[in-house]
Amino acid sequence: MDVIIITGSAGLIGSESAKYFHELGFEVVGIDNNLRKYFFGEDGSTSWQKEQLQVGLANYSHYQVDIRDYDELGKIFKRYGGRIKAVIHCAAQPSHDWAAKEPHTDFSVNAVGTLNMLEVTRTFCPAAVFIFTSTNKVYGDRPNSLPLVERELRWELAKEHPYFKFGIDEMMSIDQCKHSIFGASKIAADIMVQEYGRYFGMNTVTFRGGCLTGPAHSGTMLHGFLAYLVKCAVTDIPYTIFGYKGKQVRDNIHSNDLVAAFWQVIRNPRPGEVYNIGGGRASNCSVLEAIALIQEKTGRQLKFTISDDNRIGDHIWWISDTRKFEAHYPEWHKSYRIEEIIAEIIEATSGRL
Repeated sequence: MDVIIITGSAGLIGSESAKYFHELGFEVVGIDNNLRKYFFGEDGSTSWQKEQLQVGLANYSHYQVDIRDYDELGKIFKRYGGRIKAVIHCAAQPSHDWAAKEPHTDFSVNAVGTLNMLEVTRTFCPAAVFIFTSTNKVYGDRPNSLPLVERELRWELAKEHPYFKFGIDEMMSIDQCKHSIFGASKIAADIMVQEYGRYFGMNTVTFRGGCLTGPAHSGTMLHGFLAYLVKCAVTDIPYTIFGYKGKQVRDNIHSNDLVAAFWQVIRNPRPGEVYNIGGGRASNCSVLEAIALIQEKTGRQLKFTISDDNRIGDHIWWISDTRKFEAHYPEWHKSYRIEEIIAEIIEATSGRL
């Protein structure tokens, strides 16, 4: 039986990947030491998801290993060796704000951890497809230089701009802008993944995601925009919007749609390739628009305030142009729009409380 190795396997994308590929008949090996609990406290813990995977998936094995521990990773990869069909690397420190508190930890997880994963893959299963979940934060605050127009509930791009119709493509520069410490560590990993594809000829592919979301997200104040908004709404926790009048725009892609994109790549990898991936024009919202949708669907009023301080390196407007991926993999399509995504998160969050 072919094996899929997944880091961050109890997180949002990792757990979705585990269930998806287990259903396809793969043996799934999860690597996750719940470092998210260290980053974000009990609210960020993914132990509940790990337990669900271990109980629900017969061919799932879990390793409580830190991706910074090269020797322990080597033992896992040596055990499965040539049976490894693909490596899906989701483990990360994902927060702007948290990274600034502990830059060494952030860089060791995001950059060094990714290098470790690349090396054990090259050593023990060099033909495996290596998928990396990068981020649109590699573009830093470059998108904020776009000509934006303020509307009642959102910022919007000027209609005459080439990005207006489809969003931001992969040709946007990552240089000469402010990234945040988190964005910089993810750039280091992003470039290294590309280089292992181009230099060593490995089947590495990078996805630069917008807001990745879904019902399995353990949202917290510092990470997990939609999931944490929903949690605040259904539990009466006050929510703080950081900057831009709450009109900042995010595109949102459901975790299942993203993992379906992974499957397309595993079947036909393009070494060293990079894709912007997100909800695009079909699935996006501002923070204020998301609040309105959540209030409508829950029948509850969210208590929120708007701070004048925005997060460093944060985007005012981001919509992903996914046409490059769609051209390379025409069988793939998104199944979820923002309304369905929010409805699923509300149902799942209410069920866990």
